Amino acid sequence: MKTIYETKATATGGRNGKVSTEDGILNLEVRMPNSMGGNGGNYTNPEQLFAAGYAACFDSALQFVARSQKLRIESQVTATVGLQSSETEGITLVAALEADIQGVDREVAQQLLEKAHATCPYSRAIHHNVNVSVTLK
Repeated sequence: MKTIYETKATATGGRNGKVSTEDGILNLEVRMPNSMGGNGGNYTNPEQLFAAGYAACFDSALQFVARSQKLRIESQVTATVGLQSSETEGITLVAALEADIQGVDREVAQQLLEKAHATCPYSRAIHHNVNVSVTLK
């Protein structure tokens, strides 16, 4: 396989520390949210960062699939990412994607959504490991 892009990020201090990329573009403090027993505040957390990346990647996959079918669409993808706890599995990541697709009828939009989910690198990476729901708005 040929690598087409690679980046590097470093975390120090875990959920109450700092994350940065090697080029310095991303340089953020992260804090555990209140709901997990942290102090929260005006900081991001790993789940927000994952949600942002997943939404952007999935929207790109959606646009790619539409272009490959010579379709013009306008789309917006919202990713909701959370953590769930169970006695049997411990803490697990869950995700929900909601896509608003304009420019095609609902049946075609649903087909594009399903093909994007099969194509998106994030979706493929977490397939069978994370419970992901994908819905058309």
